[in-house]
Amino acid sequence: MAAINWFPGHMAKTRREIQENLKFVDAVIEIRDARIVKSSKNPEVDDICKKKPRIILLNKGDLAEDKVTKAWIEKLSNDLTKVTAVNSLNGKGLNNIKNLLNDLLKEKHDRLKAKGLINIITRVMVVGIPNVGKSSFINRMSKNNRAKVGDKPGVTRSKQWIKTKIGIELMDTPGVLWPKFEDEEVGLNLAFTGAIKDEIMDIETLAFRLIERLQNEYPERLIERYKLGNLSQETIENMDNIARKRGAVISGGNIDYNRVSVMLLDEFRGGKLGSISLERP
Repeated sequence: MAAINWFPGHMAKTRREIQENLKFVDAVIEIRDARIVKSSKNPEVDDICKKKPRIILLNKGDLAEDKVTKAWIEKLSNDLTKVTAVNSLNGKGLNNIKNLLNDLLKEKHDRLKAKGLINIITRVMVVGIPNVGKSSFINRMSKNNRAKVGDKPGVTRSKQWIKTKIGIELMDTPGVLWPKFEDEEVGLNLAFTGAIKDEIMDIETLAFRLIERLQNEYPERLIERYKLGNLSQETIENMDNIARKRGAVISGGNIDYNRVSVMLLDEFRGGKLGSISLERP
């Protein structure tokens, strides 16, 4: 499988916008996928956001293994960075964000209060690669109220400040990938979880590689989900058996590889195979 590179022009523009608008925010919320914490990190965010206080939300936490997620939280947390697992779709864990921000910005808030400011609005930039759940996070935080708070000096006009119920204003940014994936595994992890559009992928090869990973790391999930007697050493044989169990067969008893591939990726992404962590700290 060829190395995956996908860097549309708008992503370069987004990177510039993030740099330009950083001075207007108090902190950054970076959203990653809890199943692929390392792969769903844009390495440029560290460089761009440098010394800004940051919260890393490990989204889709229900789709990853709890013990692995806890290990990631421990590894990534430090004085300038708070880390927590969330589920933006049902709101689990989001109530914690206000307290985490208050902890990170305590000194700044104390200085403002000493000057007589009481109603302090915290402005936060939300960043993350495509399909990690940024939109569902923002919609959940704003209760779908995507109201424009008003143009702030120097902020690009297309930028919106989105009000939340908890005294935080969010600045959304488009999902941004980075120019080149040096590591093939990073590209595959992003493709498995849907961060890279399926249209630019070879879907059958992708599903084959996913089965390969799962038969090594989570064999029992494949056996259980697809009611297989046991797993073969040969990935293609496992793929064929899954296809037969799901009726992905065409005339003459041949396997419909496209159909079984789409089904398998959909079920993995939807959590039908259980909680799976593809990366460990």
